[in-house]
Amino acid sequence: ELKEIVFIIQSQSNSFHSKRAEDLKRDILKQAADLGKELPTVLLIHQMDGHEGAWTILPLMRDFSVTYGRNSSWIFFCEEDTRIQVVKLLETLGRFDGSKEWFLGKALYDEESTIIHHYAFAENPTIFKFPDFAAGWALSIPLVNKLAKKLKSEPLKSDFTIDLKHEIALYIWQKGEGPHLTPVPEFCTDDVNSYNVDHCATTFSNFLPLCGEPVKKEDVFVAVKTCRKFHGDRIPVVKQTWEREAALIEYYSDYADISIPTIDLGVPNTDRGHCGKTFAILERFLNHSSPRTPWLVIVDDDTLISIFRLRRLLSCYDPNEPVFLGERYGYGLGTGGYSYITGGGGMVFSRIAVQKLLASKCRCYSMDAPDDMVLGMCFSGLGIPITHSPLFHQARPMDYPKGYLSHQIPVSFHKHWNIDPVKVYFTWLAPNTEESLNGKKVGYHREDL
Repeated sequence: ELKEIVFIIQSQSNSFHSKRAEDLKRDILKQAADLGKELPTVLLIHQMDGHEGAWTILPLMRDFSVTYGRNSSWIFFCEEDTRIQVVKLLETLGRFDGSKEWFLGKALYDEESTIIHHYAFAENPTIFKFPDFAAGWALSIPLVNKLAKKLKSEPLKSDFTIDLKHEIALYIWQKGEGPHLTPVPEFCTDDVNSYNVDHCATTFSNFLPLCGEPVKKEDVFVAVKTCRKFHGDRIPVVKQTWEREAALIEYYSDYADISIPTIDLGVPNTDRGHCGKTFAILERFLNHSSPRTPWLVIVDDDTLISIFRLRRLLSCYDPNEPVFLGERYGYGLGTGGYSYITGGGGMVFSRIAVQKLLASKCRCYSMDAPDDMVLGMCFSGLGIPITHSPLFHQARPMDYPKGYLSHQIPVSFHKHWNIDPVKVYFTWLAPNTEESLNGKKVGYHREDL
């Protein structure tokens, strides 16, 4: 029965995202009403109990078990851009015995072991499957109850959340004692309008959003963090690739090099975190750039980014809101920690977010503290939620499953390690004429990099 499915939408409180999630909720309920069925429960994760780590899902399992453990059969998770054919989903879940422990989804796997998964299954990473959240994934209630019981006796370790879909699959797998992910072909990430989605219970509607005209080039100020030892090898890559897309760009270093040119912020270079440098950049943006420039992007000197696509993405965000945007990681979320935007993929701030941060007096606890984590702590303390976009990437293209990247038009990648960064940029990120002309998804020749 439809009323036995609890839908959980991985929503966010930013106005653009919460509206999309509300639209999806309305669509699910309308489909249910049109069927004449008793309505299912549809929940938005950002509205649940104010838990900073609600997006990591596992901390909510006990609540799910207590609230839905008796009268429901399935918990179905999806993203705001997942599109659901309710009748097809009912049919699909109906093939599985809901009294058993099931973990269902569209299977992703690593081609080779990767740093973002701590080199898990190094012997053969392809054997371990984890769900593509964009396609939706489901847990049977007996499995939810089992996970809730385990969490009661063994609290979650309060360390890092880096790639949630992999970490949840590992937790459920329980070193081989729990269920593996069962691949479900009806959970799809093909575009809604694709010709081959007739069999799909779910599809995916969004490659790179556009909400009106892309923001103007002059509305995005780009700050590149560098240091003297990388002037010779990393900065030339920026100049050969994405620099030309930026109207306003400055390079910040520990040494003023007129040939680039770099600006010496008077902050010595540190080998570890760069908190002192990042806060100096934030102060400079607020006090020395035009107050009419609404957006600041801070990137590393080995970040590869498409400013063209970023301008398109930013058309969806209100610069009058405090926006802190990028790829979300978590620290200690099982025990009241905080979320943060990981720096290598690029950190995007609205001017008002920078104003609120600097007015708060929240600062680095040391010059070499990890800047991205300190920023996460500060914004968490201010009650300003970070905004996650899966289009920013802390690692290289080959560090992600091909199936995961296939439904993205990425905004950034990071690191030059063992790759030709210029080739990566032109294969994955460079704006081509078709994309510039009509904003549609185009076929890329993404060779194996």
